[in-house]
Amino acid sequence: MKKELYENTCRVTIHPGEFYSTNDIAVISTLLGSCIAACLYDPKRRVIGMNHFMLSSSRSSKGMPLDDAEAGRYGMHAMELLINDMMAKGTNRSSLRAKIFGGASIIGKREAFNRFYCVGQVNCGFVRTYLASEGIPVDAEDLGGTFGRIIHFSNGDFSVHRRKISPDQNESLARQDRQCWQRSLDNQKKTQTQVELW
Repeated sequence: MKKELYENTCRVTIHPGEFYSTNDIAVISTLLGSCIAACLYDPKRRVIGMNHFMLSSSRSSKGMPLDDAEAGRYGMHAMELLINDMMAKGTNRSSLRAKIFGGASIIGKREAFNRFYCVGQVNCGFVRTYLASEGIPVDAEDLGGTFGRIIHFSNGDFSVHRRKISPDQNESLARQDRQCWQRSLDNQKKTQTQVELW
């Protein structure tokens, strides 16, 4: 996890197996391929959180070294870790809403899909099923495809800025993303200073 300070606010970048939640002004970012990021939020209590999981379950990682098999890398554990962390900040499950991203098929041939090589498709199925079984509404999703994604989740208006990426893109993408998340933090600060307390 990497925290980047920006004018008394921060942007947090999470990596595979990690999660983060906050009720402060913030943007949470990650880079996805076949992995999934679930962006959860409570619009009343203004708590947001994001996880980044690689596999739906440990069954998918048979033969991986132990250091690559941490709990946050698996969908079921990653969802519970994030929800519990958000509940510790004052929300409850019944208030949560979701936006879900990732699950690309960026490696392998289509013929391999039926032989469980398509991690992206399995991950997409898992996150949809999990959220439905928990009664967490999905307000937006961008799953599947053959391209990676960079996403930035804002605690201002709960928007998720998504950029599709392909291997041939260059450094201008990084500059554009920096401008995107900085603009989101600036907008959150403006909104907060306009709020009148009763």
